Amino acid sequence: MKKQDPRERIKNFNEVALGFREDEAIKEASRCLFCKKPRCVASCPVEIDIPRFIKEIKNRRFSEAIRVIKEKNNLPGVCGRVCPQENQCEGACILNAKGAPIDIGGLERFASDWERVNVPIMSSRPHNIDFALKEEKVAIIGSGPAGLTCAGDLARMGYRVSVFEALHIAGGVLMYGIPEFRLPKEILKREIEYLIQLGVEIKTNFVIGKTLTLQEIFDDGYSAVFIGTGAGLPSFMNIPGENLNRVYSSNEFLTRVNLMKAYLFPDYDTPINIGDVVAVIGGGNTALDSARVALRLGAKKVYIVYRRSENEMPARKDEIENAKEEGVEFYMLTLPKRIFGDERGFVKGMGCIKMSLAEPDSSGRRRPVPIEGSEFFMDVDTVIMAIGQSPNPVFLRATPGLKIDKWNKIIVDPVTQATNLEGVYAGGDATSGDDTVIAAMGAGKRAAKAIDTYLSRLRKR
Repeated sequence: MKKQDPRERIKNFNEVALGFREDEAIKEASRCLFCKKPRCVASCPVEIDIPRFIKEIKNRRFSEAIRVIKEKNNLPGVCGRVCPQENQCEGACILNAKGAPIDIGGLERFASDWERVNVPIMSSRPHNIDFALKEEKVAIIGSGPAGLTCAGDLARMGYRVSVFEALHIAGGVLMYGIPEFRLPKEILKREIEYLIQLGVEIKTNFVIGKTLTLQEIFDDGYSAVFIGTGAGLPSFMNIPGENLNRVYSSNEFLTRVNLMKAYLFPDYDTPINIGDVVAVIGGGNTALDSARVALRLGAKKVYIVYRRSENEMPARKDEIENAKEEGVEFYMLTLPKRIFGDERGFVKGMGCIKMSLAEPDSSGRRRPVPIEGSEFFMDVDTVIMAIGQSPNPVFLRATPGLKIDKWNKIIVDPVTQATNLEGVYAGGDATSGDDTVIAAMGAGKRAAKAIDTYLSRLRKR
């Protein structure tokens, strides 16, 4: 797939990957072997019939391709852009053994983009489904990928579904946490509009735990609840200097840029104070997003500082490649120990130590250990902490009796996503911690099936 030239794209927030043209999509689809036992489908968390939609693209039946995708996935434009296909469907593709799997994500994106250009949103609603046949109402807390997926599937089953979102715009982490150049917000807004066409009601500015409690939701006539409140609490290293000016969490930094449009200042009244030399701490997709945003905001130098090697980075390989092309520099096997400030309280540097890799830890990655005497100073004036998030505590504090683990993650049955409270289900980062969009969507689908089973049993009592 063609991309913007790195020299140009660091000057704008337009989408980096340009998508397939029709002829390119057909050519790519024609490479598929259409296996009798497709491993790609088994590796898809939302169970898309991948060979079937690819065959439709090969045969130029693009409207059928998107219809097949939407049988299982209500957010194809999102997934085609941000799903880590290389670790799932593309990783399982039999052609991967030869180093060139089918670009399944690119083809999914193509089908979604074709529909967006060629099919009015009202016409994209499936006509072979009867909506809102059932009496029961289901509440979804949070409009991130888990909540939106659960809502869409339940609406297709005939339930009346309301999504409660704390912010003023729906989308959760898809809206505030992923930069415009990776996921244009108009793509997300259209896919949310599609869910509304399915019958999903979106209620913004509702902080469940403050505006309403879980019990009040049930008292209001809802028969089941899905919790998809995400992992919005940023993590810090607890090192000296983290309270200095121009030390950000990635949550704050990306939210101000993505949701509050800081990148369009002064057209939007959200300036963000960023210096010339930025260090981003972490090795995941959020760290790379933060680094690439910093470049586009005008930073002259941006470093990724990560305590393991590049082989252990959890970020997508293509995003690492994009960052390198754009000029992000990588300090591997490096651990910050202290952030230094000037007399005004602004960052002026960072004390670090070099690391080496020992035996694997509980995550399966080799454990980093400090190298004695390897301390050094990094001349930076902005630090962004992108070392992970934990579940939002507001809802948890307001919901006594809900079982959580020592990391404040909601404990659920891995098959049904059921919590210990009757009629209450949960999924996404609220249960797994900081994870992928597609993993959250898979949890939302499992929960929708389980909620339907639960309500069907109640109906028969």
